[in-house]
Amino acid sequence: MQKLIFLFFCLVSINVAAQAPQASYAIIIKGGRVIDPKNNTDGVMDVAIDKEGKIALVSKNIDPKTATRLVNAKGLIVTPGIIDMHTHNFAGVEHDRYLRNSYYANMPDGFTFRVGVTTVVDAGSAGWKTFEKFKDQTIDRSRTRVLSFLNIVGEGMPGGAFEQNNDDMDAHKSAEMAMKYPKLIVGFKVAHYNKPDWVPIDRAIEAGKMSGNLPIIVDFGGGGLSLEELTITKFRPGDIYTHAYGGGGAGREAITDPVTKQLRPFVFESQKRGVIWDVGHGAASFSFEHAIPASKAGFWPDVISTDHHGGSMNSAMKDILNVMNKMRALGMSVPATINSVTWKPAQVIHHEELGNLSVGSEGDVTVLRLRKGKFGVYDQMGQKVPAKQRFECEVTIKSGRVFYDLNGLTTPIPRVAGGLPAL
Repeated sequence: MQKLIFLFFCLVSINVAAQAPQASYAIIIKGGRVIDPKNNTDGVMDVAIDKEGKIALVSKNIDPKTATRLVNAKGLIVTPGIIDMHTHNFAGVEHDRYLRNSYYANMPDGFTFRVGVTTVVDAGSAGWKTFEKFKDQTIDRSRTRVLSFLNIVGEGMPGGAFEQNNDDMDAHKSAEMAMKYPKLIVGFKVAHYNKPDWVPIDRAIEAGKMSGNLPIIVDFGGGGLSLEELTITKFRPGDIYTHAYGGGGAGREAITDPVTKQLRPFVFESQKRGVIWDVGHGAASFSFEHAIPASKAGFWPDVISTDHHGGSMNSAMKDILNVMNKMRALGMSVPATINSVTWKPAQVIHHEELGNLSVGSEGDVTVLRLRKGKFGVYDQMGQKVPAKQRFECEVTIKSGRVFYDLNGLTTPIPRVAGGLPAL
C-alpha cells in the first residue's frame, strides 16, 4: 500500500512539473513604466531578456515563473541602457598627457553602471597611433561597452602642441584604423585646435568619407572661426557639435547672441539639416547663460552627454543623470530626455543594436527612479536652477547580466564571487 501511495505522489509531481512554465528567460523586469523611444513605447510593461543576453519580449503581464531572475520595477522607469556619447577613458600612467594614456582620464566601470550607463563613447582620447594601446588598456579590459571616436591627431589628445600639429593629422591612416576596427570606432574627433584655419575639420571629414561616411564630432573654438560656417557649410548631416551650451570665452562662439542674449537662428537651421547638437557638459562647457534662453526658444539638444574625465566628474557636471536632471529642470520632457541618452545616440554612432528594447536587440536595460522633492542644479559659474525631480539609478543590466542593484530589487540577488561578473 505504501508503495502505491508513493507511486501516486511521484506521478502527481511529474505531472505538475510538466505543466509548470519553464524558465525560458534570464531576467524579467516587472511592472515599470517602459520608455522606449524607438518603438514609441511609454506605458507600464514587462521586459524579458533571454539567456543569450538579448531582448526577448516587451509585453504586459509576462509570467514571472518563466524567468530565472526578476527585477521589481513597480513605480520606476525602465529604459534601454544609457549611452554616454562623450567620455574620456584612455586611462594610463603618463605624466602631463592630459587625456591620452593619463591619470586625468578614467577607467569606465567605476563611473558607469551606478548611473545606468552601459555604453560609453570615448571622444578622441586616442588617435590612429595610439588607438590599439587604448584598446588593450581600456576597451578590452572593461565590462562597460567602450566605443570610440578616433582623434584626427595621430597621437590623440595629449594636449598642448600635440593637438596643433597639422603634420600629425592624417586622414588616410585615420580611416585605415577605423576600417580595421569598424565595430569599435564610430567616427572622428577634432578638439582644442586654436589656429584660424579648417585643416583638422577638412581632414576629419575626409577620413569620415573614406571609412564609410562616419560622422565627426567637434570641440570647436580658439581660432576665431565661425560656428555658423562650421555647422551650416562645413558639417554634413550627422556631424556633431559638442559643448552645445559652452562658449563665450577663449575664442569659442556661443549659440546665443552676445548682445541680445537670444538663441542665434542658424542653430535651428543646422539642426533641421541634420547636424547633431551634443551637450558634452565637461568641467567648463555648460552655462545656463546659454542653456536657459535656448530652452525658452524651444531648442533642445539631440544628445545629452557628460564629457566625463578627472576634471569634470566632481564639478558641476558629476555624471550623466545630473546632466539629464539639468535638462529636465529647464523643461525637457522625460521621454525626450530618455531619447537623448538612448535611441538618438545609438543612431548617431550607427549602433542601432543599442539604445532600444526591440526584440533581438542588446539586452541593456536601465531602471530609474524619478524622485520628487526640492533639488538644485548649477553650472560652472555657480548659477543655480531649482529642480522638482531628479533621476536616480536603481538597477543596471548589460547584455542580460545585472551589474548594479542599489536597493536589492533583483530576486534572487546576483551572487558573484569577487564582485562583478568576469569579462
